[in-house]
Amino acid sequence: MQELTELAAQQVEAIRGIDTVWVALCAALIFQMEGGFALLEAGFIRAKNAMSIIAKVIIDVAFGGLAFYAIGFGIAYGVSNGWFAFDTGITDGDLGLGLTVSNKLFWFIQLGFAMAAISIVSGAVAERMRIWPYALFVIIFCAIMYPMAANWVWNPGGWLASMGFNDFAGSAAVHAMGGFTALAAAIVLGPRLGKYQENGEITPIPGHNLPLAAVGAFILWFGWFGFNPGSTLAAVGNWDLIAKVVSNTFLASAAGGVATMAYTYFRYGQIDITMVINGVLAGLVGITAGCNVVGPNSAIIIGLVAGVLVDIAVVVIDRMKVDDPVGAIAVHGINGIWGTIAVGLFATESGLFFGGGASQLVTQAIGVFAIAAFAFIVTYGVFMILKSTVGLRVSREEENAGIDAASFGVESYSTFE
Repeated sequence: MQELTELAAQQVEAIRGIDTVWVALCAALIFQMEGGFALLEAGFIRAKNAMSIIAKVIIDVAFGGLAFYAIGFGIAYGVSNGWFAFDTGITDGDLGLGLTVSNKLFWFIQLGFAMAAISIVSGAVAERMRIWPYALFVIIFCAIMYPMAANWVWNPGGWLASMGFNDFAGSAAVHAMGGFTALAAAIVLGPRLGKYQENGEITPIPGHNLPLAAVGAFILWFGWFGFNPGSTLAAVGNWDLIAKVVSNTFLASAAGGVATMAYTYFRYGQIDITMVINGVLAGLVGITAGCNVVGPNSAIIIGLVAGVLVDIAVVVIDRMKVDDPVGAIAVHGINGIWGTIAVGLFATESGLFFGGGASQLVTQAIGVFAIAAFAFIVTYGVFMILKSTVGLRVSREEENAGIDAASFGVESYSTFE
């Protein structure tokens, strides 16, 4: 009997060890996605502001990470009243998630999701927002706003979780949340100088280094294979689910790139490689909610739609005179909605197209639009307060000169005689 007990204890330790390594590796991949955000966003903006966007991503990680540790994690994963929790810090108690890894490691992988959500915003406010008001908003977002959405979706007591809402890795909780936060921020902040003319014409402001942006996209693409599979939160017993999530993630992303390449070629007469980059990311965003419940062919369809939708959304948002230098709203906000809705259409057991009826579709729609509305309304209010108190924008002179030189005293690229 004692030998059996010891054997069981060893098996438990082995499972915990394997799961810990798995989650730690996925968390590291997710963390490195911040490097992808930094390079992608820097490449898509002008050289004179490249270091300012690097600074904002560092703020996402450092300020946002501490805020999520001190307050946000407890709001997200404490004992929920359906909307939020009052706990603070990382406790050793049971979170009700059936975890086989430490709560501290669970906090770290969840931190990656919080940082990804706020890094969506950094690109949309690039080239004109002051650094300290941005830092203040990062703290608010990572301490309160994002954790509330995470509570609704992933806390067992959250109101959306209780409804059967399926957002496996965050099309709604991360991407729609970040995308519609970015939309409100861009509207209140206003466009970059010279972007929109009085006669209604739109002046393109191209990025300075598309290879840099492409490298950033590949880093994000690679990191997504921690983002989605890591949401299993355990390796033992999940081998089939992990394989499904990995394959669906790739198929949707590849389809997104193919769709954007074809769409831009036939629409504009040539391939728009900047949109292809965003098309791949759109496919990734689109599959993130349902990668655990859809089949491979459905994943391809989700990616194909996302790849076309992102280009249409970029054009429409620009015509609305909302200046988003990197296309964050289209990639993450619009396709966050699409990916969440797609679960209700393509889920193999509950999707409308597979005989599951409209119930899951309705639940998905309620959830993602609630998160999008929450993100937009709260951000709009917070940004209006910041605008009327501490101010949001750099001065006209600083914007013309470039934030790097004016605010940081450096330039991204130096020339030597």
